[in-house]
Amino acid sequence: MSFDIAAIRAQFPILSRQVHGKPLVYLDNAATTQKPQAVIDALVRFYSECNSNVHRGAHYLSDEATRRYEHARDVVANFLNANRREEVIWTSGTTEGINIVAKGMAERLQANDEVLVTELEHHANLVTWQQACKKAGATLKVAPILNNGALDQAAFAALLSSQTAFVAMPHVSNALGTVNPVQALTRTVREKSPRALVLVDGAQGVAHGDVNVQSIDCDFYAFSGHKLFGPTGVGALWGRYSVLEDWPVWLTGGEMIASVSYQDATWGALPNRLEAGTPNIAGAVGMAAAIEWFSALPLVEVKQHEAQLIERAVALGEEFDGLTLVGNAPEKIGVYSFNLNGIHPADVGFILDRQGIAIRTGDHCAQPLMKRLGVPGTARASFSIYNTIDEVEQLFIGLRKAKEMLS
Repeated sequence: MSFDIAAIRAQFPILSRQVHGKPLVYLDNAATTQKPQAVIDALVRFYSECNSNVHRGAHYLSDEATRRYEHARDVVANFLNANRREEVIWTSGTTEGINIVAKGMAERLQANDEVLVTELEHHANLVTWQQACKKAGATLKVAPILNNGALDQAAFAALLSSQTAFVAMPHVSNALGTVNPVQALTRTVREKSPRALVLVDGAQGVAHGDVNVQSIDCDFYAFSGHKLFGPTGVGALWGRYSVLEDWPVWLTGGEMIASVSYQDATWGALPNRLEAGTPNIAGAVGMAAAIEWFSALPLVEVKQHEAQLIERAVALGEEFDGLTLVGNAPEKIGVYSFNLNGIHPADVGFILDRQGIAIRTGDHCAQPLMKRLGVPGTARASFSIYNTIDEVEQLFIGLRKAKEMLS
């Protein structure tokens, strides 16, 4: 597939609708991406042709549903460059994936252990580790950022020690768009804290480029389907097989057992042991369709296009009197977070919405990060592959109107 922005936009039905009588300008992609027709069709086909529960059925529909569901696991494994398909665990999204790891780690942490996170964390990758450390009596440490929103890599390295048992970090900050050098950071962890396990929160990183868990050399990578043009309510946790094969179970029930008596039970092999109950079968099929659609795009051109969107936003922001950019790390993608001097972000969002422009306002589930930056929250425009330079310019036309109305 060539990168033709008009042809790509035509595949997203929602982009043709109007909001408040104005053409929709959708700039809330860090919260969720829109869905191409290929994904919508995959969901409709599943429910229309072979809706059934998987694995245990003794009939044709169940066999077909199982084939589509397990094919989706293969698609995810190939997409991440996993060594084994059993390393892919279906979840409801990034948050559940991180919780699976954190709940298991809480059973293994000792009182003198340390867990290292960063100041860039979404609450899903902060509160979970905060609570795991409280349960185990371990210590949570936080690697600081620089004033431009980039991770302080020297401070990160200095916080690692023989006591570090776990490191969790975002691939890309949802609030600032900062891209972490996860491969280099993992290498530093391996050198300074060889026993530590590493988790990458890939919620924001997965839709902006190729993710290779072998190159990153992490132990866990979690992401959500809905931020990758797929359905809501489904995601995947990749884990290194040698780590996952005896990981503490997350939920108990059907599918995940090997044997059960009234007195005891034993757990099955991966991936079943971490996938109790009926899964989101249609969601997995839809996520596979999204990955196959996305993977057909020319990645180099996708990255160039997204870089141009951010560059244009930064350039227009520099010309906009009274606008303060929040987060300007050298490596940044997808997110333009800002404030208009003297105007509450929520008011900015309201005025933009009346012009058909969808952004997000608030603390973006990153309250400690906002406190570190000295702001209660920001207005956040976030871009995806179907956004255009014209839409970036429409954003700033809208901001000028907001400033006129609210100043």
